[in-house]
Amino acid sequence: RVPPEQKEEATRRFQILGKVYAVLSDEKQRAVYDETGTVDEDAEVLQDGRDWLKYWQLLFKVTVKDIEDFQNSYKNSKEELADVKAAYLNFKGDMDRIMESVMCVDYTDEPRIREMIEQAIDSGELPSYKAFVRESKKKMMSRRRRAEKEAKEAKKTKDELGLSGENDLQALIKSRSRDREKEMDNFIAQLEAKYGNSAKKGGKKNSAKKRK
Repeated sequence: RVPPEQKEEATRRFQILGKVYAVLSDEKQRAVYDETGTVDEDAEVLQDGRDWLKYWQLLFKVTVKDIEDFQNSYKNSKEELADVKAAYLNFKGDMDRIMESVMCVDYTDEPRIREMIEQAIDSGELPSYKAFVRESKKKMMSRRRRAEKEAKEAKKTKDELGLSGENDLQALIKSRSRDREKEMDNFIAQLEAKYGNSAKKGGKKNSAKKRK
């Protein structure tokens, strides 16, 4: 967590740290780096498909309570107000994108976020964008329905995973790990069933030919 004016630099440093971790945790990439002092920027290990949750857990011991405490301290803070204003300017008053970009908000926060923006417009801190002041009710309701649907899906997933306590994140990681192990076991079993049986059949045919 850094002041708003330092966020861009902090993000850049975090991305660099992510690449360092990716290289050091991959045996092939680490060997190349040890030998040449350079890394392959196009390598799969440095692309976006990596497990960022696992990486984050290695850096910080994050619990559900930590997240809730942060949300409580962030909401209605000067930091949140600065982020809301920046999002409003960046997206020219488009509430869809503002609500997607500001941290820790859901559709229940929209009236509060709108009030913050309206007060800033009235005081002259922000310009009056048409996309904001003349947003149609149809678009507002569409955004609300979409957000409510996503909230229901998130709750359903949480209930299915049995996440409800202090160690939610750890439980989620363990659950995913078990799922991956199960998928691998099933995959190996399928290979054995397919190619193991073929090998046995082939062996019988060869023996029969030899007897002939």
